[in-house]
Amino acid sequence: MFDRLSSLVAALTLIAVAAIFAALAGGDALSIILLALAGGVGAAIVHNALPSLPAQPHSQPAAAAPVSLLRHPDFALWVDQEKEPLIGVAGNVVTIVNDPAVRLLGRHIVGADIRTAIRHPAATEWLSRINQDAVLDTFDLADFPRPGQRWTMRIAALSDGERIIFLSDRSALDAADRMRSDFVANASHELRTPLAAILGYVETLQDMNGDADAATRHRFLSIIEREAGRMQQLVIDLLSISRVEADRFRRPTTPVDLAAILRSTISQLKDSEAARPTDIVARLGDEKLPILGDEAQLGQLAHNIISNAMKYGRAGTPVTVELLRTGQRVRLSVSDEGDGIAPDHLPRLTERFYRVDEARSRSVGGTGLGLAIVKHISERHQGQLDIESELGKGTTVSVTFPLASA
Repeated sequence: MFDRLSSLVAALTLIAVAAIFAALAGGDALSIILLALAGGVGAAIVHNALPSLPAQPHSQPAAAAPVSLLRHPDFALWVDQEKEPLIGVAGNVVTIVNDPAVRLLGRHIVGADIRTAIRHPAATEWLSRINQDAVLDTFDLADFPRPGQRWTMRIAALSDGERIIFLSDRSALDAADRMRSDFVANASHELRTPLAAILGYVETLQDMNGDADAATRHRFLSIIEREAGRMQQLVIDLLSISRVEADRFRRPTTPVDLAAILRSTISQLKDSEAARPTDIVARLGDEKLPILGDEAQLGQLAHNIISNAMKYGRAGTPVTVELLRTGQRVRLSVSDEGDGIAPDHLPRLTERFYRVDEARSRSVGGTGLGLAIVKHISERHQGQLDIESELGKGTTVSVTFPLASA
């Protein structure tokens, strides 16, 4: 079918052909003109008779295909800024990972099947039966990637079978929960032991009805007094560690003289009933060494370290308390010449209620909280705690603090 322009061209062509044939036939000019006019009228009639074709609409640009989120450059930038492992999956193939995911699972997971990239039986089973159109809840990965650790996995489903997998480390939270549970259990146990002794001896005295001699009564009352004092010290230490933990984010701002605090603490220990008061050897110097600190807490820190050295060092050997300036820091060190501590015990000495030798600790009146309190006090004062020991030669506990001028 012709449109109007095509019909007009065809009509004009026919007129030209008709005129040529008329000329060749020997017709005069008038017959040629009439023939031309007739052809023109016929062409116009033909032209008007043809139906008009509807105007073709302008071609619309094809709709752009949706861009994959996993391949969008802004998504790649966001992935690189995430601090926890993040994995992009198309179908079941890993297409994009960030650096934390590479450190956790290895660079080889890119291009691998996600069901084998995360090496955990529960994760493999879960990923195999996942519904692509759903956003699933958080799923626990126990003992992943190593025994004793726990991670969580969460999946966000996108279009076209793409997914984003988020991995989060929950091991520290679990450790904190276990620590709190252990603390309550240990505190209950430590309080129950002296309380049971006190109740037992009181009940024994009551049953005697005055029949016990003075020596037996005195011995029982001495045990009750000792166990009550032990319970009192435990309560004091529990309150102390709670206060120190409550203040751990508040940095001290008051300048105090650490040398003066040590002199006062040593004087208190020598005047007390503590064993071996004459064994303390102080090397503090005459220089004032001010640090920003809490005077009461620093006094407790010094008391705990020095009294520990007096309890566990051998009688008749020196307990050396030394204060030394090193650049813009001051180092407090306390050394004894006791039996020393095995290397495998050293990392755990600052844990609450941890004892190298429980029987000996109880006999000398230890609560198992002394070094834990020292650790928290030193951290609040931006100090660094170090414990060095050698079996058969002794132990040195040192804390380094920044000077106030620094």
